Amino acid sequence: MKAAYIVLTISGMALYAITACQSNAANNKDKKNQPDTPRTEVLSESALALLNAPVTKSQQVALNSFYQNMVRAGFNGAMIVAKKGVVIFEQYHGLENYRNKKSAINDSSSFQLASVSKTFTAMGILSLMEKGKLSLQDSIQKYYPQFPYKGITLQMLLSHRSGLPNYLYFCDSIWPDKDKFLSNDDVIQLMITHRPRIQHTPGTHFQYCNTNYMLLGAIIEKVSGQQYAEFMQQTFFNPLGMTNTFVYDPMSAVRPHQTASHKYNGQLEPDTYFDGVVGDKGIYSTARDMLKWDQALYNGQLFSPETIKAAYTPYSHEKPGIRNYGLGWRLMVYPDSSEIVYHNGWWHGNNTVFNRIIKDTSTIIILGNKYNRNIYRAVKPVSAILGHGTEEGEE
Repeated sequence: MKAAYIVLTISGMALYAITACQSNAANNKDKKNQPDTPRTEVLSESALALLNAPVTKSQQVALNSFYQNMVRAGFNGAMIVAKKGVVIFEQYHGLENYRNKKSAINDSSSFQLASVSKTFTAMGILSLMEKGKLSLQDSIQKYYPQFPYKGITLQMLLSHRSGLPNYLYFCDSIWPDKDKFLSNDDVIQLMITHRPRIQHTPGTHFQYCNTNYMLLGAIIEKVSGQQYAEFMQQTFFNPLGMTNTFVYDPMSAVRPHQTASHKYNGQLEPDTYFDGVVGDKGIYSTARDMLKWDQALYNGQLFSPETIKAAYTPYSHEKPGIRNYGLGWRLMVYPDSSEIVYHNGWWHGNNTVFNRIIKDTSTIIILGNKYNRNIYRAVKPVSAILGHGTEEGEE
């Protein structure tokens, strides 16, 4: 186990833990992938009890064994496993950028979250709803009167029930300048002008579509009067202390510890003209910052219980089975009413997992910047180590 020095004072005083990596992953010899500096945290007695429990120590050994197999299979990224917000396993491996062999991935490395960004977009809409600035039953025409597809509400966008075509497909043939980054407004104007064919009647069934969240990102800007990046910074990132989380701007300089995207063979995966669109993707974050996001959704800091319940309610019942979709969240709803609330992502060479087992507040966060579908396949065995059965996730 990595060294952890505990200073305990009695009579209600705090418990302090100083550790380089709160993990029982045994003897990682790759020192270059360790955090830049040790971190100091205040741990409660219950957190220390959880970390010292025999079942946790057994899980840490199993997690380390599984993680080493991931590394041997080409994993390049960050991984955190937490129980009740307490990190029981945390490891980093590989490079932020293969062109710069000195840029080792560490706890400050930020990754393109890809579709995990949708969780922020959805909760941004719900935050505006709580403030009375919009209704989930608003139509798109309330914000874009010329939008040619009728009968679509914000709730349909959130739950992927709009039937809209995917902009990642139709823009290829109608965007004239592939050297210029698209914006959300550009895509909306293309839809108004060219009216690409709708996929199905709104509200009739689930169809995952990035256009829904591109529109929601644009509506956040309309309603808030802020740029999407500014809104996210002020609404979520700053209040939660997510200091290494930001909305990507392809025209801005690369930030410190911002990871590059790579193909499976380590070659850089360049931006495309789609990288100017936000809402469906575009947020960069670290594994530790994502745990802050995870915990904020439990503690009532940001949302009422009613709003959280609405976000985690399944809205698509056309197909039998446990899989469903809420408002910005993929769901697995079991017969005993327990839920796994999650989202995965894939954009360029980035693969991301944000898996939340609500029943006992367990969290699995895996972020990679070198294409590797094993990141998604890791959820099932890691969940099993934690004592849960689950199916593999999907992007």
